[in-house]
Amino acid sequence: MDILRTRNITKTYGKTTAVENVSLSIHKGDIYGLIGRNGAGKTTLMRMITSLTFADSGELEIFGQTSESGLNSARKRMGSVVEMPALYPNLTAVQNLEYYRILRGIPDKNAVKNALKTVNLTDTGKKKFKNFSLGMKQRLGLALALLNSPDFIILDEPINGLDPMGIVEMRETIKRLNAERSITFMVSSHILSELSLIATRYGIIEGGRLIKELTAAELQEQCQQCLSVKVDDTAKASAIIETVLGITKYKVVGGDEIRIYDKYDDSSEITYQLNANGVRVSGVAVVGDNLEEYFVSLVEGGRKA
Repeated sequence: MDILRTRNITKTYGKTTAVENVSLSIHKGDIYGLIGRNGAGKTTLMRMITSLTFADSGELEIFGQTSESGLNSARKRMGSVVEMPALYPNLTAVQNLEYYRILRGIPDKNAVKNALKTVNLTDTGKKKFKNFSLGMKQRLGLALALLNSPDFIILDEPINGLDPMGIVEMRETIKRLNAERSITFMVSSHILSELSLIATRYGIIEGGRLIKELTAAELQEQCQQCLSVKVDDTAKASAIIETVLGITKYKVVGGDEIRIYDKYDDSSEITYQLNANGVRVSGVAVVGDNLEEYFVSLVEGGRKA
């Protein structure tokens, strides 16, 4: 089941196209990581989904609803933190959430207490929001998103500016809510290595365009470990790797490197057979395609397309 689907959604500001013909889908139970550099269009896309701004063209579908009234109804099942939420600096955590509980007409009087417990903010007492650390502010924003017991939560750069402990707390909270409450998430970030610890699916956006969607398994396959072998003749080495060693999962990188993804732990045999068949090996190392390098290669490709 698709929680969210966009079809060719586009938003322009003057002569600048912030989001261009983006079509993506988020399935029930996903932690969908929206990856892109600052200014790539992540926040604009999230603002359209949450109705903070409206698309110039394209179609938005949430929980199967596409009409204006249907979307308004579907959004009642959503929670979001897009940019810093409008929380009052001189109010406590409880006072801020109680204000929004009443404003939104949420009848459950335990909603505030439950939301604060979920994000580990039950002991802030009379401390005012303006005196919270950035990590506490981010967690209170998440508590605000949880007030209406949503099925789908959108978080825009929730780890931006956090210290290592704050990042871990936010990451573990998202994973716990996804596992224990079956809440579907859309989480944006420009840090692929961090999102890779929680996301089950990814959308990579650059210049306002969605350039790739892939699952966590597909990303892992792209960034798996391999044996990097430097040789003097990649064509001859490739033939030996296939015919003598029976290896088919490999690729030639540049003019002198071959990356072997199958049997890469048997480097001594690979080196021996290459040398024995007339290929000079100048270097061997187990490496892994770097997540950030993979992201950059996709972004560069998307920009040239």
